[in-house]
Amino acid sequence: MDELEKAVKFVKSSMIDGEAMEAFILSEREVAIRIYELEIESLTTAESSGVGIRVVRNGRTGISYAGTLDREAITRAIEEARDNSRFGSPDEFAGVAEPDGVEPPVMSSQWSHELLSTPMEKKIELARDLERLTRRRDKRIRSLNSSNYGESAFASAIINSNGIERYSEATYCWAYAHALAGEGDESQSGFGMSAAKDFSEIDIEFAAAEAATKATRMLGARKPRSMKTMVIFEPEVTRSFTSIVAGTLSAERVQKGRSLFANRIGEVVASSKLTLVDDPTDERFFSAVPIDDEGLASRRNVMIDRGELKGYFYDTYTGRKAGVSSTGSANRGGIAGSTAPGPRGCYFEAGQISREDLIESVDSAILVQSISGVHSGVNPISGDFSVGAEGFVVTKGSLGEPIKEFTISSTIQKMLGDVREVASDLTFRLGSAAGMTLAIDDVSISGN
Repeated sequence: MDELEKAVKFVKSSMIDGEAMEAFILSEREVAIRIYELEIESLTTAESSGVGIRVVRNGRTGISYAGTLDREAITRAIEEARDNSRFGSPDEFAGVAEPDGVEPPVMSSQWSHELLSTPMEKKIELARDLERLTRRRDKRIRSLNSSNYGESAFASAIINSNGIERYSEATYCWAYAHALAGEGDESQSGFGMSAAKDFSEIDIEFAAAEAATKATRMLGARKPRSMKTMVIFEPEVTRSFTSIVAGTLSAERVQKGRSLFANRIGEVVASSKLTLVDDPTDERFFSAVPIDDEGLASRRNVMIDRGELKGYFYDTYTGRKAGVSSTGSANRGGIAGSTAPGPRGCYFEAGQISREDLIESVDSAILVQSISGVHSGVNPISGDFSVGAEGFVVTKGSLGEPIKEFTISSTIQKMLGDVREVASDLTFRLGSAAGMTLAIDDVSISGN
């Protein structure tokens, strides 16, 4: 943090009257360990730091960055941003964030000294133990594609010429396994993960059990017949669906005509069972931080309230363009990127029914364990939704045979409207979305 504070002080001294300037300063460290057959296949430790500079003069924006916090490099980045601004197109909405009177929430420390001080040998051994545990879960586990450990630590500062100066920091770690199960000539794979903010909180027993269970329970899977039926998304699948829906609510997409929800505020767009919340102050998210990537306070935003669309995600630029305030939703793609509005901690509010009771209440459905092809199969403009999937037949409240190589086809609009039930098992993992078991009526399944 001392290095960041020195960089902040230097940038402040470089600001001049008559221009708007913003600096995003970042220092981060990552560890990645990959184990195969109990041997270290790869071990990477990477540290980086840098600063992104944005200058706005007379409505013209210039951007530059430096991959170090060295003063000479920062000076060059500032000079380049100023020079680049001369060639930018005038934009009446360009500028840096202004204080909006909302104070960042008081959050518990997201920084773990325990994690960073844990010896590398213990982290390697944890990945090895994960492989051992996964293999022992079931005699049908033949091997692991890999057993992995990773961690991330970052400290950042955001400062601008309008008086914003704020800091954030966080650490988290994870372990995951890819198990391969087999019977005869058949093989299936399964993924299991545990993530935590402290090293001591990683649960490799859970990750091993999840990987082994997901691999072995798909043995004997067949391709189902084509039909229309209820689908039940497992939490990891709902997490992907939630990210898709929340992503379409970016004001940038709306303003460019690339969202199926453009000009629909106040309309009923989903089942009354659905309330979509984005809350990056919720410390159950590993992405929880007190400020957004423009230095404005993180806050809870309700995007869909019992089926009614309430609003979009705004950063400073899109907010000015729409004549509204930022929702504290600016996301930045590193020091070299500019901001764009979007979700940072989104989820559908959990229902009252348990996962077990939900499944038991169903006469006939398909339980979806995983989906694939999301990037190519989902259109955020039209809402078309077509993805590959695998899972299980549900008959009279019980899980039946495993099925694979089928396609789920519908539209985002229809799926939101056809939600039958939302379970109570809200599950948080790495990333900016959480999920729960979710039942959706009348979905097309393409198989045989």
